[in-house]
Amino acid sequence: MTKITPEHLTRSAIVYVHQSTPYQVTNNLESQRRQYGLVERARQLGWSEARVIDDDLGRSGGGSERPGFEKLLAAICEGNVGAVLSIEASSSPAMGATGTHCWNFVAWSIR
Repeated sequence: MTKITPEHLTRSAIVYVHQSTPYQVTNNLESQRRQYGLVERARQLGWSEARVIDDDLGRSGGGSERPGFEKLLAAICEGNVGAVLSIEASSSPAMGATGTHCWNFVAWSIR
């Protein structure tokens, strides 16, 4: 049994790509490869395409702006998202004091 419904598939799949520092962006290419590889995973799950949000590459969550995460939340609030695919979400910019609440919101909103 799958939790992915036809209604989910009518909405976008979004791959959220994040690395906290410019050093990680330059030197941790395997993490990037795995994260961008989630586009193919979305296709395997039934989406015809997946939108990539990678605006937060090289941005730490500590006090900096996170335009990519803001785009992700806006798309979810608009009801346009059927799935969010992300690796290493525990190190994402949203894992500050309110981060867990943000990811719970993401999970609840796309049900």
